[in-house]
Amino acid sequence: MAVEHELVHEDQNSTNDDDTTIRTGTLWTTIAHIITAVIGSGVLSLAWSTAQLGWIGGPIALISFAFVTYVSSILMSDCYRSPDPVTGTRNRSFTDAVRVILGEKKAWGCGLIQYVSFYGTAIAYVVTTATCIKAIRKSNCYHKEGRGANCEYGGNVYMLLFGVVQIVMSQIPDFHSLVMVSIVATIMSFCYASVGFGLGFVQVIENGKIAGSITGVPNSSVAKKLWHTFQALGDIAFAYPYTFILLEIQDTIKSPPENKVTKQASAIAIIVTSVFYLGCGCFGYAAFGNNTPGNLLTGFGFYEPYWIVDFANVCIIVHLIGGYQLFSQPIFAFAERSLTEKFPESRFLKNFYGIKLPMLPVFQLNLFRLCFRTAYVVSTTAIALVFPYFNEILGVLGALNLWPLAIYFPVEMYIVQRKVEVWSTKWVVLEMFSFVLMVVSVVALVGSVAGLIEAKMS
Repeated sequence: MAVEHELVHEDQNSTNDDDTTIRTGTLWTTIAHIITAVIGSGVLSLAWSTAQLGWIGGPIALISFAFVTYVSSILMSDCYRSPDPVTGTRNRSFTDAVRVILGEKKAWGCGLIQYVSFYGTAIAYVVTTATCIKAIRKSNCYHKEGRGANCEYGGNVYMLLFGVVQIVMSQIPDFHSLVMVSIVATIMSFCYASVGFGLGFVQVIENGKIAGSITGVPNSSVAKKLWHTFQALGDIAFAYPYTFILLEIQDTIKSPPENKVTKQASAIAIIVTSVFYLGCGCFGYAAFGNNTPGNLLTGFGFYEPYWIVDFANVCIIVHLIGGYQLFSQPIFAFAERSLTEKFPESRFLKNFYGIKLPMLPVFQLNLFRLCFRTAYVVSTTAIALVFPYFNEILGVLGALNLWPLAIYFPVEMYIVQRKVEVWSTKWVVLEMFSFVLMVVSVVALVGSVAGLIEAKMS
């Protein structure tokens, strides 16, 4: 705790705990932010994940991860203020909280994992967007030519097109300029999640039976079954956690105690999210059984009505265009801020040039921003071209995120914050909780990497 008190004192300016920031957040706006953060492209893989785990393992895994995410959010919400969770100094971001409570070294580790996660998510979004464009073309082809037609399309051109769009989008100055982009992306995520839920439900009624089995999709060997089971856990892990941005959301709440409001909002938001996830996962598996596609809306279990399938995929594309920027802007900001502080006299970093485009306001161009952000987009697109595998990438990202970001740091910060005695009952329960989720993360990572290698070799 001596380290914590010292760092709290040293970081007063960084936390900037004053009354000048206008906060208007309520319980309902907090719920909306959390749902926005949770529901994303990960929902599309849940039917496949349920199919790998079967009718017992699948629903249990979905409910268990919802519970784990809620526990994680409870622990994290108490770290918004330090050293007291109600009256202490504000920690306005995940890394700020880790720095104040656990120290500078762990803050660097936390920040590194966060940025790797953001970068990996950007790669996943490139892959998913190309898959959705292919699905639209395939849907229209099947509608015109019949299901027996040769309607296979490559995805490389679409990844390159998405990269070009993101090079332009990445010139948006900062995160605060993305408000409308974020709102549109939120609406789109609800649209395609609802379509996936609804189409699965209708398909089950049309089939007149519930497909699937207790053990899930059979495989040619025990090893392959294990890899797919572990990968399914990684996919589910990618879909749920939002802890790494919870403190930013909590910082919008207008009055203390913020942790109480956040806990209530987390409970409601996770219940709403779980309804969508169980619906997409279970109805998707019930509709297609062993043939459940890796991506519910692009794997072509659903053929008609083709226009609804097309609409859902357009919603995904629009969401991912904005989502790519939401996950990339923190990296842009960190790089630009760090280099500007290191080279304060650099004209390359600091000079802006006004460019007037027809029918548009003057655009302020910075050469470093143009070069760095373009190189960033090119790198994510290049990796996506090499590894264009939706489920496998989500599994790797979910496994990497789950234990360190959603479990380890919240648990350790809570223990220090609340002065939990070593070997007390609470300490043992928290450490066992962390250990079990570490094991789950490791096996999910192994399975996802194995799936990635298998997909690449085939």
